[in-house]
Amino acid sequence: MLGLSGPALLTAVSMLAALGALLFTRIGPDLIFVGVLTLLLLVGVLSPAQAFAGLANEGVLSVGALYVVVAGVRDTGAVQWVVRLVLGYPGNESRAQWRLGGSTMLFSAFLNNTPVVAMLIPAVADWAGRLQVPASRFLMPLSFAAILGGMCTLIGTSTNLVVNGLLIDATGSGLGLFSITPIGLPAALAGLLLLVYASRHLLPARESAEQQFDNIREYTVEMLVDPGGSMDGQTIQAAGLRHLPGCYLAEIIRDDEVIAGVGPHRNLQGGDRLVFVGAVDSVINLQRMVGLRPATNQLFKLDAPRQSRRLVEAVVSDSSPISAQSIREGGFRTRYGAVVLAVSRQGRRLAGRIGDIQLQAGDTLLLEASPAFLSAQRYSRDFFLVREIDSTNRPDARRAGLALSILLGMAGAVAANLVGLLEAALVAAGLMIASGCVTAHAARLSINWTLLLTIAATIGIGTAFAETGLDHALASGILAAGGNGPVAALTAVFVGTALLSLIVTNNAAAVLSFPVALELSRQLGLEPAAVAIACMLGASASFMTPFGYQTNLMVMGPGGYRFSDYLRLGSVITVVVGAVVVVMIAWRY
Repeated sequence: MLGLSGPALLTAVSMLAALGALLFTRIGPDLIFVGVLTLLLLVGVLSPAQAFAGLANEGVLSVGALYVVVAGVRDTGAVQWVVRLVLGYPGNESRAQWRLGGSTMLFSAFLNNTPVVAMLIPAVADWAGRLQVPASRFLMPLSFAAILGGMCTLIGTSTNLVVNGLLIDATGSGLGLFSITPIGLPAALAGLLLLVYASRHLLPARESAEQQFDNIREYTVEMLVDPGGSMDGQTIQAAGLRHLPGCYLAEIIRDDEVIAGVGPHRNLQGGDRLVFVGAVDSVINLQRMVGLRPATNQLFKLDAPRQSRRLVEAVVSDSSPISAQSIREGGFRTRYGAVVLAVSRQGRRLAGRIGDIQLQAGDTLLLEASPAFLSAQRYSRDFFLVREIDSTNRPDARRAGLALSILLGMAGAVAANLVGLLEAALVAAGLMIASGCVTAHAARLSINWTLLLTIAATIGIGTAFAETGLDHALASGILAAGGNGPVAALTAVFVGTALLSLIVTNNAAAVLSFPVALELSRQLGLEPAAVAIACMLGASASFMTPFGYQTNLMVMGPGGYRFSDYLRLGSVITVVVGAVVVVMIAWRY
């Protein structure tokens, strides 16, 4: 970093510190990037207008509006309705992969990938069961196909929209809805071809988290509080039922009422049925406690017909407040009114005391919860995926056709250049709410404010790259290391952005790479659109780890995958997709 000015050096050091914090701490990327932006504002590298220009960026505003549009399509079950018609009953696994991959790519080309995958996971798992094929053969390809589909149009991912907003700010003109299709579609088809014919060799058959949890029935026992006994009238804590070795009190059944998420100060009453969850061996200790007696001699089954509780599968997100804490430290029962019955991580069920397990992003939890948990957490940022196991509930599809019509109308208006993308997205979002496809409350919850704040902060940091000359220094270094040819420069942009997306979010990776890529285009005389597309598609090439893209984390538990599974299949797809992208950009531009 020799030869850099003071402001450029400070910007570079701040970014290196931010990357280090992302790698080695649990601090959220939004807090880290806002912290860096605040520092650059305080020392005078950026003015307030420059620092917060990202909040008014056209791409960021478009992303926010599209979240509401996608919520309308999601809540009407429109995607599931169409996919069920498309999937059908193919004759073999290859045909099944083609149908699944093709339909998923089509939807994710026009919808945000995350809700598409969330909607399809239960349907695909059930579909795999009917085909008598392990769900692990389909769920990772489902995530990868959604990522590939997002490469095909400008609205396929939020990353594309944000980079296009930056391109408009820098050059005064942006890309059309299908401008990236000639580059992204061939790359996506090459990736899909690999998914169909390579996944059967590179993806082993795995047990899903739900299959691993089948023995959970062995972990649950009921005890009765003796009327007039030593525990009658005592609080849970006073009765000594807190922090039991190897098990914990999950809920109380009192008459016809089920009390879940019980706190330490809840009073016990004679005749209460206490539900304990934990290791079977620990049940012996319960039998010896004065004031309790077994409610039954057999361990009861959770799937017994009790209307007030549900079995729920949830995947912990990287922004969850319970991540990096033990289940007990995070106060899971108090916070969510649900109990954790088991935890699966990277395809393996975690043994030991449930309360002592330290949760990580991507962990799949088997929960017993009330119906209120499902409605409260379905749109929560604490979980990537919340679904009821063996649920008979289905979305109300009466407005599915209307939701699809609004989506197609928005896409058609943008493609015909009748209105800009932001205007079309805002109108479509308003129509979704006005028509009842999504409620106003669900629309508010559907917007990922944390992501929008992260993108806005990284846009400000990207401005600092340009203002201090750091982008010029990095671009010159890339050219000196890789040669002055446009193919080498495009390759460097794609590879650099793809690698950066393994550390930060794909949106942040694209935004931080864009100023350097733009400077490369100036030094080589390339069209800015060429390097912008390389940034977009490089940021989307997050196949090699479960943490590179949140849909990869979402399918990890339901598919029973391990880290090595992503590396094995994802590295091959990344290389092939990257090669096609670079060749197609060089040919077109």
